[in-house]
Amino acid sequence: MEIVTIWMLLYNTHEEISGTKHLVSWNNHLIPKFLRLKMDDEKLTEQETALYDRQIRVWGVDAQRRLRKSHVLVSGIKGTIVEFCKNIVLAGVGSLTVHDDRMVTEELLSANFLIPPVENVYSGKSIADLCCHSLKDFNPMVHVSVQKGDLLSFDVDFFGKFDVVVVSSCSLSTKISVNEKCRRLSKQVAFYTVDCRGSCGEIFVDLQNYIYSKGKADETVECLLEYLSFEEAISIPWRSLPRGLSKLYLVLRVIEQFEEIQGRTPGEISTADFLNVQKLRKELCQIHLLNESEIPDSLLQRLLAGGARESSPVCAIIGGILGQEVIKAISGKGEPLKNFFLFDAMDGKGIIQDISQVQAPETEFGMGSVERVENIL
Repeated sequence: MEIVTIWMLLYNTHEEISGTKHLVSWNNHLIPKFLRLKMDDEKLTEQETALYDRQIRVWGVDAQRRLRKSHVLVSGIKGTIVEFCKNIVLAGVGSLTVHDDRMVTEELLSANFLIPPVENVYSGKSIADLCCHSLKDFNPMVHVSVQKGDLLSFDVDFFGKFDVVVVSSCSLSTKISVNEKCRRLSKQVAFYTVDCRGSCGEIFVDLQNYIYSKGKADETVECLLEYLSFEEAISIPWRSLPRGLSKLYLVLRVIEQFEEIQGRTPGEISTADFLNVQKLRKELCQIHLLNESEIPDSLLQRLLAGGARESSPVCAIIGGILGQEVIKAISGKGEPLKNFFLFDAMDGKGIIQDISQVQAPETEFGMGSVERVENIL
């Protein structure tokens, strides 16, 4: 099934999140601040209109033009990011910059269909170089390029060249640093983190102060969502979070902290670390005044056993949802995710968890839609 059809299945599946502020206007669609792209009355070419015909029918010409004017940076290319890159290149963003200086290994080939499984083709080349070459074939109208260097060394102005920044497969401190640099810019840059660990996946979204439009043509409701940074969100005491908080959220925070303390790269962890991870869990639960039973051994062991491996079907689901969310953010159409999305293939559930206020509610992410995409894959 074409990716546009998958997006249509996922589109508008969110329930309204508590705390959303509504501003009513008539026949006036407000574009998000960070995406007030210069439209210049520039029309799509005949070639673009023909290529994007089906998706234009879904989100309209204006949204397609905003996509064409947008610039996206991704860092850390594994299976989920590969799926995401494919989706937005097919959607027709203006440019995509890929960053990952790692050399190709057998492990990194597991869910990355952009890299040819022939050693003499990828030998000595970085992941970003190989993926860039393959992505160009998906849509020649999108400019795809490679950025080299240490992500932490890039200054604030570097991130100002982009409208959307997506990071993956990096340390906790790197996520916090990049997010903080994006927030220091005078313009608003949409920031996302995404990771898959075995059968589980997580997306974090920071759109800062985001305004989007919803409603019919005769009456448009402008909605304001206020986001926390990644550091602010994960710093909220666990005891203050809702009773229905996803256990997966807590497990991921424990593993993330363990990797940071031990200086491990994400996924460089195994069942041999279980006792030490249990010890850290106990310490964190004491700090957060939370019962250890809220972070079950079974889920911890499952994620540790997965290590750095990714499941291709899970990557496809998470990458598809992330692609849809970025398109929503760029176009200003549809209610965006706020602010964590968690998926576990074992029960087939995707949950939106608003970790931005005490006793924030959780919303199941269109269970039927997720199952339908899973069946398609």
